[in-house]
Amino acid sequence: MDLDDARSAWRTHGYVVLPGFLSASALAPALQELEQVHPTPDGFHDRTDPRSERYQGDEFAGIASFPFASAELSLLAVHDRLVELAQCLLQDEHVRIYGAECWAKFTGAADYDQPLHRDYLNHTLLTPALDTTHQQVEMFVYLLDVPEELGPPHLVSTQHTRHLPAKPNWYPRTDTGGDPTGVVAPQGSPELYAAEVSAAGPAGTVVAFHPGTFHRGTELRAPRGTRYSMQVCYRPAAVEWGQRTGWASSSHEAGWYRFVGRATPRQLALFGFPPPGHTYWTSGSLAAAAQRYPDLDLGPWHDALA
Repeated sequence: MDLDDARSAWRTHGYVVLPGFLSASALAPALQELEQVHPTPDGFHDRTDPRSERYQGDEFAGIASFPFASAELSLLAVHDRLVELAQCLLQDEHVRIYGAECWAKFTGAADYDQPLHRDYLNHTLLTPALDTTHQQVEMFVYLLDVPEELGPPHLVSTQHTRHLPAKPNWYPRTDTGGDPTGVVAPQGSPELYAAEVSAAGPAGTVVAFHPGTFHRGTELRAPRGTRYSMQVCYRPAAVEWGQRTGWASSSHEAGWYRFVGRATPRQLALFGFPPPGHTYWTSGSLAAAAQRYPDLDLGPWHDALA
């Protein structure tokens, strides 16, 4: 599927599944450093890795947030192919990355089966923009194969859900009685589960979807199963209400310095780092940047100033 077809599917259904979108060679450097972030399958299942306890009993405990201990994983989050996909789906050359996580799931560690829901409650200050240019895109990136028995996400086309209001946001399969805040539907919605589509796919698959698209995580059933994936989120630069994290709060972590020392000006601009030629840059600010980031090649910034 080319990018134009991907955008057509995205506009029609609120998501698109792109099997093997990233090549094995694109994934290889990150995979070589994955153990810096998460246990190996044997390390977890044999409990030989002391980090194994962290993943027990909480489906979200396997999330590591950007910047990662591995510089290669950090660089993968802003891989050119992912940026080009975001620009195409959002129809905007000027995009920002507003979230990046590396997620490990292990069979038996937790209950990963979720009710259908949308992600907008922690991705935007407002409500999902499905019919305007003010959209955002989430991407699941499979670092290894994710067949059905390793818990791929399931998604529901927006053709089935556009009529649903902003609340409730969680739609269980069976009746639950709801909750006091009104975000959980009191009645079950088996018809939505009947319409869901599996996003199982090989390593390098990218699942791109709106924060307003209904989806859910599914259970890992394979014995000694392990799922490694990334979630990266992009928005147009002008969509300031699309938020998940503030990068400055992480910019003194060791992983950030390792990333900056390897990143290109284009990759840094995705985080709001002023590009070469920006009025922020003077001889003084460049000298200060060289002190903070001694491994960053500031040549492009000096060239633009000259």
